[in-house]
Amino acid sequence: MLEAKEVNFAYLRGQPVLNDIDVTIESGEFVALLGHNGSGKTTLSRLFMALIHPRSGKVLVDGTDIEKLEPADLADKIGYVFQNPDLQILEDTVFDEVAYGPRAKKLSEAKIKEQVEQALAATGLTELAGAYPRLLSFGQKRRLGVAAALALNPRTLILDEITNGQDAVEKERMMSYLKALNEENGITVVLISHDMDTVRRYAKRCIVLHNGNLVFDGTPAKLFDGSLNVERWGLRYPTASALGNALGFTALSPEDFCNKITLKGAQQE
Repeated sequence: MLEAKEVNFAYLRGQPVLNDIDVTIESGEFVALLGHNGSGKTTLSRLFMALIHPRSGKVLVDGTDIEKLEPADLADKIGYVFQNPDLQILEDTVFDEVAYGPRAKKLSEAKIKEQVEQALAATGLTELAGAYPRLLSFGQKRRLGVAAALALNPRTLILDEITNGQDAVEKERMMSYLKALNEENGITVVLISHDMDTVRRYAKRCIVLHNGNLVFDGTPAKLFDGSLNVERWGLRYPTASALGNALGFTALSPEDFCNKITLKGAQQE
C-alpha cells in the first residue's frame, strides 16, 4: 500500500510541485497516474520510491514512513521503471541485467537463476537472455526494465510512460503482461501515461494531478464519460469515448462504441 499524507514538495527554491496531496493506493490496484507535463505525477511517483523526500507531510509504504529510507531499501517492495529505458541498463547481457538486483541483494545463485528466468518468461524475453541489452529494440528495452524490476519480486510496479515508442504489437504484449501480473499475482500497478486509450482499457482507477493539485480520483468510466472537461487538465478523451460523446452516448471501449453505433443506426431505420 502506498500513502501520501498532506504531502508538499518543491525543487530547491522553485515553485511548489505538489500541494497537500492526500492519496492512498491499495495493494492489488491497477492505477493510472495522469496529468500534463509538469503536473507533479512523476514527482509523486519518485516520492513513493524514496528517490526524493517531501518538504512536508508523510509518505508511507505498507504503513511505514519512508522519510529516512533510500531506494535500495524499497527495491523488494517497489519496482520503478524509468521513462528512458537506457538509463537502467548496466550489464552486458539481458540475463545479467535482470540478475543485477538479486545479486546486489546477495541471493544464492540458484535463487537468482530462478527469479531471473521467471521475470524473463513473464516479459517474453527468455530467448534474448544472452543478447546485448543496448542492441534490443526500444520496446524490448521497456520490457527488460520491467523484467529487472520483477526479478526482485516487488509487490508494486511504478511504470513511467512505458508504452511510448512501442508499436501496437509491443504495446499489446506489454500491457497484457501487466494485466496478468495484476490480476493473477496481485501485483499493484501504477501506470504513468499520456496514452488515454491504454489507460481506458487497462486501468481500474485514475488519479489526475493538475499544477500540483489532486483534481480527480475515480474510475476511467467517470473520467471519460463526457461530464468533465478533461482537456483543462491537459488530458484528451480516448478515441472511442470522444466519438461516443460527440454522438450523444458513452462508449466504454471500441467494441462498446461499435455495438452502440450499430444499435443507434438500427433504431433510426
